[in-house]
Amino acid sequence: MNKKAGAGLFISIVSVSSSAILIRSVSESISPLTIAFYRLLFTVLLLIPLFIIFKKYREELLKIDKKTYLIMLSIGVILSFHFAFWITSLDYTTVASSVILVTAHPVIVAPVAYFLLKEKLSVLNIFGIVFSLSGVFILVYGNYGFGVESYNTFLGNIYAILGGIFAGLYILGGRKIRKTVSVIPYAFVVYLVSTVIIFFMCILSESKLNGISIRDYELFILMAFIAGILGHTMYNWSLKYIKASLASVALLGEPLGSTILAFLTPWINEIPTEYTFIGGIIILSGIYLTSRK
Repeated sequence: MNKKAGAGLFISIVSVSSSAILIRSVSESISPLTIAFYRLLFTVLLLIPLFIIFKKYREELLKIDKKTYLIMLSIGVILSFHFAFWITSLDYTTVASSVILVTAHPVIVAPVAYFLLKEKLSVLNIFGIVFSLSGVFILVYGNYGFGVESYNTFLGNIYAILGGIFAGLYILGGRKIRKTVSVIPYAFVVYLVSTVIIFFMCILSESKLNGISIRDYELFILMAFIAGILGHTMYNWSLKYIKASLASVALLGEPLGSTILAFLTPWINEIPTEYTFIGGIIILSGIYLTSRK
């Protein structure tokens, strides 16, 4: 892994850690699908000037073959389901629990990447993945246990897990396509497709898309720039230079960042426990081991 890819991956994880906090800051009357729609819409709008300024991106967009477009379309659909499930989970469960479960997908990504992308995993890499997941276990079990305290919390955790499965598939697809398509055309197509899919989800679910306050629009723009451009798009850029398994495990750093932000944000104020700190250290250690050659 080169230094630029490492720096890009670090920036993306820090940026995406703000996502749950920004989502929780939106007015309670705004539905999760509406949040997902506007976050993606503003991200797409922020990318459009790059196509106006740089001719190479316009030319590349026209040269992409139909098969690649179909794969990117599929990835866009997968991303829409990731956002739909994950953002909805934040209505039912805590920031820490939601983000932990949605990022616990290396167990899916690593073996699939091994068989489909022929990415080799050393014993140290495998240990790093298992070690990271043990940190996730400590966070979940230590803080919340596995008993079903309420139906809503249980439902929120299920939504987060489903969001994590789609996130894993999204990473695998991005890893494959990013070998041949540069990040800006790739992100633009995938985000645009995802925006359209979620728009129809909003229509079918009768989620309100108008009558939104200026403050909420400002939060959507922040989500688009920080979590969308600096987070997801920077992450997609790094996928070309790193293994899918490392990319997936690196996202386990997000629960730690989101948990700290949830504690520091006055109107959320979710106090982390000793299990959060212990699990967080184990997770970060596992990420380091997974990145070793």
